[in-house]
Amino acid sequence: MLALLVSLVIACDGPAHGPASDPGFSQDAKLAMVEGIRAERAKPRHPSDGGGRAWLVGGGSRRTFRAGSFQRLHFIYETGAEGIAEGGTIWLLISPFWGWDRPQVHAPDERGYVTVRTDAEGVQLEPEVPNPRRWRLAIRVTGRPLHASERVHIVYGAGPGKARVDSFAEREAPHRFAVDGDGDGVHALLSDEPSVDVVASAPARLILALPGTARPGEPVGLTVAVLDRIGNAGTNFVGEVQLLEAGSGLAFPERIPFGPEDRGIGRVEGIAPGAGVHRIRAMAVTSSGEPLSSDASESNPMVVSAEGPRLLWGDLHGHSHYSDGTGTPEDYFRFARDAAGLDVAVLTDHDHWGVRSLEDQPALWEDIRRAVRQAHEPGRFVTLLGFEWTSWLHGHRHVLYFRDQGPVLSWLDPETETPDELWRALRGHNALTFAHHSAGGPISTNWNFVPPADIEPVTEIVSSHGSSEAADSPVPIENPVKGGFVRDVLDRGVQLGFVGSGDGHDGHPGLAQIRYRSGGLAGLWASNLNREAIRQALLARNVYATNGARIVLWTALDGRPMGSAVEPPVSPQHELRIRVVGTAPIAKVELVRRGQGPVSVFDGDGHREWSGSVSVPILEGADYLYARVLQEDGGAAWSSPFFAVQAEASRGSP
Repeated sequence: MLALLVSLVIACDGPAHGPASDPGFSQDAKLAMVEGIRAERAKPRHPSDGGGRAWLVGGGSRRTFRAGSFQRLHFIYETGAEGIAEGGTIWLLISPFWGWDRPQVHAPDERGYVTVRTDAEGVQLEPEVPNPRRWRLAIRVTGRPLHASERVHIVYGAGPGKARVDSFAEREAPHRFAVDGDGDGVHALLSDEPSVDVVASAPARLILALPGTARPGEPVGLTVAVLDRIGNAGTNFVGEVQLLEAGSGLAFPERIPFGPEDRGIGRVEGIAPGAGVHRIRAMAVTSSGEPLSSDASESNPMVVSAEGPRLLWGDLHGHSHYSDGTGTPEDYFRFARDAAGLDVAVLTDHDHWGVRSLEDQPALWEDIRRAVRQAHEPGRFVTLLGFEWTSWLHGHRHVLYFRDQGPVLSWLDPETETPDELWRALRGHNALTFAHHSAGGPISTNWNFVPPADIEPVTEIVSSHGSSEAADSPVPIENPVKGGFVRDVLDRGVQLGFVGSGDGHDGHPGLAQIRYRSGGLAGLWASNLNREAIRQALLARNVYATNGARIVLWTALDGRPMGSAVEPPVSPQHELRIRVVGTAPIAKVELVRRGQGPVSVFDGDGHREWSGSVSVPILEGADYLYARVLQEDGGAAWSSPFFAVQAEASRGSP
């Protein structure tokens, strides 16, 4: 398992090697990494490997630290019944992702300094950091073996500079230990992990979220969240949020009080007014009368109409510390609902990636299933069970189940190691899959496997990794491969709708854009807020993608909703209708068609709303057509494409 952490850090640093020559794999498949993971799994473990227990001294069962603060952590490791042989090693594994200082043993006055000692007479401990770029400390046992129940004291942040704590708030942030008990170089993790609670820093930003759409006269909720600078929830804000325009006709209270028990999170109910576009502007004011910011915050737009489907906002892809993210599954869904004001959320921890994996830890999967069930509230907030199929040979896909149960299918299992095998195994499970960061980034998608329309109708076109749409896309993905952009795949005749999602690892579903260079959201035009309506919207491709901005984007071609395959019209041209309601002034509305680059149909005039009707040539063969919206502030949205109906039966081929 330790090798998985090493591999994960390597993956974050860049590709493990050059492109794979085997056409059966993704162009940038990580062959050496996969060989290393499989070899590590095959190694036999000695009974002493992973033996013993560790705990944190002081503060009761778990200590609480403020995010980004500097602390000293004193761990005690106690050997298990098998002891540790001379030449064996105790490993301290600090999370490498979220701001914890690297452990080091050479500079006592600098941050992250670690001391080790033992009262076991005759035992000598030799601490070292094998690679200064990694967050791992090895403590080699010499002199004699450590016997059962003998203890080692490890102080992380022992010097005057102490050690910096995680930047992101999370409960039960784990500190992991691994033990090579017989000294053969093979490690195993301790079953129990000391953990700390990391809480938000000072309140700094106000987030307001309204539903995307509403009917006149129906109840609507306004989510109000006072977060810290980088988006952590649970601040110590005390004061009130003042609505600056008396609720914009929405019958919300003009002042929303916050006490210490609210932790900066609130929700108020109002009534939707008549048809039109409505936004809320507000300011947070502390109990001393000081505004939190000199600028007012504004909600996303809400379109009130008596007709049409409902717009739901979803983040279908993110991680907890059950794989390589932060926070617990319960906190993930709580943030999505209560801080980000989402309608739909999916936690997609890795099948086999990170320090622990769902494949090897069935209890973690059961915890996720429990959290999904508990947070699911049709009509208010929908959760889906999911995981990420994390193939380093064919690219990553997330799997969504539309009921409370479903298996974890690992990319390392010979039965499900290719996309075709994954799709075959999912038959009968009421599941959908989506590829993500498909043009590159950590790894591109192997589009030689053409997705079946009834299991993979859409692709994740934008996330925290950037956009996989095309090279001319705003914030394109890093390390793209030739021909790997989604537009290249559409050009080959493959029919896919578009969604965005965060792929956030910071515990902030729905608001990944606060921390990352890009975010991602799915706009879903659905009949109701329940699992089946969401599944039907995805299957119909009546969905769209944004890079985090809650831009309302609606398109229809000859009266058919976005994502449709359309018959040739009687007239010589199609009529494309577009409506955009932005969160900032619109810079451009563009059309993208097979074989053509973006063509602007509207250049911004400083307004945040635009509606138009455009005549376009008839779609034929493998043609597709979609709209792309660019805002002056960098916000962007992509409609799912329309396709020629002639190509509907065959999904195309690479």
